[in-house]
Amino acid sequence: MIPKARLPESRTMITLEVRRRESLTPGFASVTLGGLALQDLIVAGGDQAVRLFFPREGQTALRMPTASSEAWMAQVLLMPKSVRPQVRNLTIRRARPAEDEIDIEFALHGDSPMSSWVRRVRPGDPAGIFDMGTTYRPPGHARSQLLVGDETALPAILAILDQVPPSLTAEVYLEVPTAADVRDVVAPPGVRIHWFNRDDVPDQRPGAVVLETLRRAAMPPGRVYAWVAGESRLATSVRRHLVNDRGVPKADISFAGYWRHGWSAPG
Repeated sequence: MIPKARLPESRTMITLEVRRRESLTPGFASVTLGGLALQDLIVAGGDQAVRLFFPREGQTALRMPTASSEAWMAQVLLMPKSVRPQVRNLTIRRARPAEDEIDIEFALHGDSPMSSWVRRVRPGDPAGIFDMGTTYRPPGHARSQLLVGDETALPAILAILDQVPPSLTAEVYLEVPTAADVRDVVAPPGVRIHWFNRDDVPDQRPGAVVLETLRRAAMPPGRVYAWVAGESRLATSVRRHLVNDRGVPKADISFAGYWRHGWSAPG
């Protein structure tokens, strides 16, 4: 059975500062965080997730929790809202330990607190992270892979593709809001990337386009390891389809619902 997440042997709250912000496409931006405290981060690669802490609009400082365990959540909820940080779950897109830097890519959704922070952030602004481990765990018996995600899973899938072996055989299904959000991706020759967008169906539930396509698509050869993430219904529906209709063992599927359409993150 593939564990839901592999946590690092040790982890601690890490306070950093913004070094750069870059617009990537209409729907995506990258923020580079840096600082000597990154020496406390164990870089695991792949879909390494972190809790990102950032100030609310109007706050002049960042108040981080102190507990380096899941007790951090109780600490945050007990803070007065005037000092309580915003918290979101993101993926490290790239890590450069020699430069004490990490890049985090954001799918921008309207005027959400996170998207608003990304748009207004400036070099020197504070931010913090807490390592949440990895879920991309291909077993040794898998002959090929299937990677599926919407825009919120795109940074994780791109980070995974940066580190896969040249011999990998995989089918990758990616859904983004618009055609302008499609990227040029360097991948091994055995990896086929299928892009989908919602230009013609802007009100469609995120993930619906790629889900319907996947149901009609051919599977990669041999025993498959699947990694699926994004909107909650997409992740659970793909897993159900793979198990019930394609015969993929549950143990060979890693899946995560990053968010739920129509629901705001608490806090």
